[in-house]
Amino acid sequence: MLITFVLLYLAATIAIGLWAALRVHNSKDYLLAGRSLPLYMTTATVFATWFGAETVLSVSATFAKDGLGGIVADPFGASFCLVFVALFFARAFYRMDLLTIGDFYRKRYGKTVEVVTSVAITTSYLGWTSAQLTALGLVFSVLSGGAIDLSTGIIIGGAIVLGYTIWGGMWSVAMTDLFQSIVILAGLCAIAWLVSDMAGGTGKVIAAAAEAGRFEFWPKGGTKEWLAFAAAWMTLAIGSIPQQDVFQRVTSAKDEKTAVRATLAGAVIYFCFAFVPIFIAYSALVIDPSMGKLFEAEDGREIQRILPDLILERTPMWAQVLFFGALLSAILSTASGALIAPTALATENIVRPFFRNMSDRQFLLLLRVVLVTFTLGALLFALNSRSTMYEMVQNAYKVTLVSCVAPLVAGLFWKRASNVGAVLAVAFGLGSWIAAEVLAAEATVPPQLVGLACSIFGMVLGSYLPAARPAAHPSHKP
Repeated sequence: MLITFVLLYLAATIAIGLWAALRVHNSKDYLLAGRSLPLYMTTATVFATWFGAETVLSVSATFAKDGLGGIVADPFGASFCLVFVALFFARAFYRMDLLTIGDFYRKRYGKTVEVVTSVAITTSYLGWTSAQLTALGLVFSVLSGGAIDLSTGIIIGGAIVLGYTIWGGMWSVAMTDLFQSIVILAGLCAIAWLVSDMAGGTGKVIAAAAEAGRFEFWPKGGTKEWLAFAAAWMTLAIGSIPQQDVFQRVTSAKDEKTAVRATLAGAVIYFCFAFVPIFIAYSALVIDPSMGKLFEAEDGREIQRILPDLILERTPMWAQVLFFGALLSAILSTASGALIAPTALATENIVRPFFRNMSDRQFLLLLRVVLVTFTLGALLFALNSRSTMYEMVQNAYKVTLVSCVAPLVAGLFWKRASNVGAVLAVAFGLGSWIAAEVLAAEATVPPQLVGLACSIFGMVLGSYLPAARPAAHPSHKP
């Protein structure tokens, strides 16, 4: 019965995605939904894209194991990222009328910086996308009672997401996000109510978490612990700003005010609602303390089974349908956005320059070819990774933190920022980060902070070199 409902849900999602594809007439429709999304749809895309598998399964399990201090990156850092984008970047992004964030680097610094930053950002999506595909594989494995192994489930999940995203692009993402957001909010709230009753009440769950020290947020220890804490927060709060999915949602709004308001609303809803699966996960430990044994498993991904196991073993059928409907909604909404964003960036800023005089129809075809190629790459990454989804997401944003943040911020807010400075920022940031990861990964200063500091230094040094000249500012609409 449960599998039947899941199949019906997947069929409905695919149908909505294919119906949305009827609105795609050109590349701007495919990548930015024609820049026409109203406030409620833009808010839904922001929320649904960030509220993914790692939020439901991995962040919640990490809290159950390590408490608030273990989830400083997400939801704390992730929510702050959206606030920063809304307050400092949304208006500038919207006024530039660009197709991708890579276009900003080209207009501000030139072709070399465009290609290098686009490669870095596209590469970072492998971890983000793979986390969602891994979650789909886990769901299919759990629902089938192990008949479908994790690897096969990952492949099936990738095929489903690709199936409805390839035709409708951002329109399919927006329409399915709206539908899936409603399912997520309704489903998880109902499950939280049920599980709270099973655990003896909300107060009992909160008291148990407090007694176990799970509400301790600030790090204990010296400089090393505080720097690790700051690095984890900054990786998502700052490192995810120069990302195509954030840029796409801002620029898909119907106007500038909508872009700002929707991003802020998405941030608030995401932060508040991220604690619902966290509450459910800790309720699972109160209901069945033996689930804590999952924390001792050799495969770190096992802790992500807390919620699925609880729902399947201890709740009625209606609750199972709601939970897995909400879970699949969270995964599919994020996965589709995580596929279309790097596809747009790679096609427009890396591949397209090799094909001059390309018509818009040919560009659409190229977008779909790149989408399939990136999906295959993400599948390979997911099949060979042993990290939790939370870890995969954090690692993804280290790349952009050390290479793309300094050129972006300087390009928008510092007139002197130059092409040479941007090149040195990328080179110094990536080079020092990789060296630190290889040679001193456990040092007092985390590798990503080393990379960020060197990137900023490279930006300043290059922009003050005598031969350097400020790059041309990107054009803004009045």
